[in-house]
Amino acid sequence: MSSQRSVIIGAAIAALCLAATAAPAAADVIAAPADPAPPAMIDALERDLGLTEQQVRVRLANEERAAKVESKLTATLGGSYAGAWLNHDASRLLVATTDAAAAPAIEAQGAQPVLAARSLAQLDALKARLDQAPAPAQARASLWYVDVATNSVVVSAQQQADAEALISAAGVDKSQVRVVVSAERPQTYINIVGGAAYYIGSSRCSIGFSATRGGTPGFVTAGHCGRTGARTTQPTGTFVGSVFPGSDYAYVSAPGNTSTPYVRGSGGQNVTVRGSTQASVGASICRSGSTTGWRCGTIQQHNTSVTYSQGTVRGVTRTSACAQPGDSGGSFISGNQAQGVTSGGSGNCSSGGTTFHQPVNPILSAYGLTLTTG
Repeated sequence: MSSQRSVIIGAAIAALCLAATAAPAAADVIAAPADPAPPAMIDALERDLGLTEQQVRVRLANEERAAKVESKLTATLGGSYAGAWLNHDASRLLVATTDAAAAPAIEAQGAQPVLAARSLAQLDALKARLDQAPAPAQARASLWYVDVATNSVVVSAQQQADAEALISAAGVDKSQVRVVVSAERPQTYINIVGGAAYYIGSSRCSIGFSATRGGTPGFVTAGHCGRTGARTTQPTGTFVGSVFPGSDYAYVSAPGNTSTPYVRGSGGQNVTVRGSTQASVGASICRSGSTTGWRCGTIQQHNTSVTYSQGTVRGVTRTSACAQPGDSGGSFISGNQAQGVTSGGSGNCSSGGTTFHQPVNPILSAYGLTLTTG
């Protein structure tokens, strides 16, 4: 294989790809996924990513292997870890580090090392300062996030001045932040349902994932769907906790109902949830919604902050999967691993758009929940 050195270009990064002598992560699949994807997911990925069935299967196997490698290297690299992402076809996992001496350890796992100027911890700390800016300044920007592929923090707004206003209010040196001017203006999807429907009075949202607390069944969903104490029907339950804005998550306790490990797929087929390992940036991801059905895309960034009209939500994941009103609270899943619940987005499934999901693991931790798995 080639050992040619290449450069990853991005703001505030000296991202020299170090010569890789080991095979790239999952360049050649040597084993199928432990739990093959259901046909409905295969079909949706073929449609939305423009792949053949074989390409989808190879990609899913690559992504499963990459997630395990990323998890291991996150712990191994410690403070020098600067993030990881998959290339365009998920055939190679790139892992960034601020320590050139860590390259052999990365290569030993079959990944490609990238030398970065700032660690992920430093990028997260920079973004945290934006998260702490006054609400009026946050309201002027559309979203902000850590972009590990360019080793930068990005602020997106409809006007350059709006992004700079947030940066200034946060007391951040604007040379440390990359500004993107975009017409994107995210909104919540409170009137839509993904997966199975439930109702709060005359409003309708969707179940994210089944989870239990102390043996009592319930489900996680979006916080903007209902406040603490609100009652639900079909299934009957009570919002025992809800956070929005700031975050966008909630837990509904639903005693007397049956907790299952399934996410509703297309064609009447269910997808079985096996766990909740976070997928890598660049990995494929699908969401279930009654308005738009199964829609798939890829993970663009983790740890994104997004401003809705109701306020800013931090720590969500940005994806290229589309959604429309009616999909709020619904399930995001990568392979068989639960990823999060639909928060909001921009665009639609005709012209394309982006969607944000609240990661599921923080919800489970916040309420002491056990995810229902198969």
